[in-house]
Amino acid sequence: MNHLSEIKPATPLNPRRRAIIVGASVGMGAALAKKLTQEGYVAALVARQADKLNALCAEINAAAGETRALAYPHDVTHYDDVPNLLRKIVADLGGLDAFVLMAGINFPPGGIDSYNFDHDRQMAEVNYIGAMAWLNPVAEMFQAARRGQIVGVGSVAGDRGRIANLGYNASKAALATYLEALRNRLTRFGVNVLTVKPGFVQTDMLKAAAGPTPFAIPPEKAADDIYRAMRRRKQTLYTPFFWRYIMLVIQHIPSFIFRRLSI
Repeated sequence: MNHLSEIKPATPLNPRRRAIIVGASVGMGAALAKKLTQEGYVAALVARQADKLNALCAEINAAAGETRALAYPHDVTHYDDVPNLLRKIVADLGGLDAFVLMAGINFPPGGIDSYNFDHDRQMAEVNYIGAMAWLNPVAEMFQAARRGQIVGVGSVAGDRGRIANLGYNASKAALATYLEALRNRLTRFGVNVLTVKPGFVQTDMLKAAAGPTPFAIPPEKAADDIYRAMRRRKQTLYTPFFWRYIMLVIQHIPSFIFRRLSI
């Protein structure tokens, strides 16, 4: 339950930053919610799993000794609900400084002979269309205010068209391109857009990865990296950092060789 009266108002000597995290109930979203609130943010946590969301808010607020996190149950595929929910959250928080899009789903790939339109459709609806449903109105609001920060969490899987898990790779590639377009539009208005491309992170989604998952990191490590990148107003973040160099190599493998690989 949200207790809005307990939120301490911002003052000139104690400015209170405000954030929305969509996809905040588990994994990296939950870890980043804890990190941002520990760093002084008041955060609106948005996710489909209301029980986990409420438990996370209770944990954060108990640790802080005050209300730092508010719960807003929501399914990102309910696109028509987004404008009203966004307005309510911004009114509840008293403004908005940062918006983080974490929501995403993945399904275990079924092998090179497997094609599953239903799974691909669901991943497109959550990972890309649901993202646009939120990012469009947030970008419009930040552009009008000429300030703000947007963080979109994609994946290294979107950097190349690999043979495994076609729909997931494509949805993350689409999100990365959309975030780049937003960045190119919004940078002239003083709005920072950060694209995060994690490698393997120890979350439930890792179970759907194709093949081995080396160098997997805990979600808390990813959250720390994201927070540092937010503070530095970076444009792109690979986490852990060495994935930037791994993907640089993969991106430059000639197509006639890459299509013969099993990655």
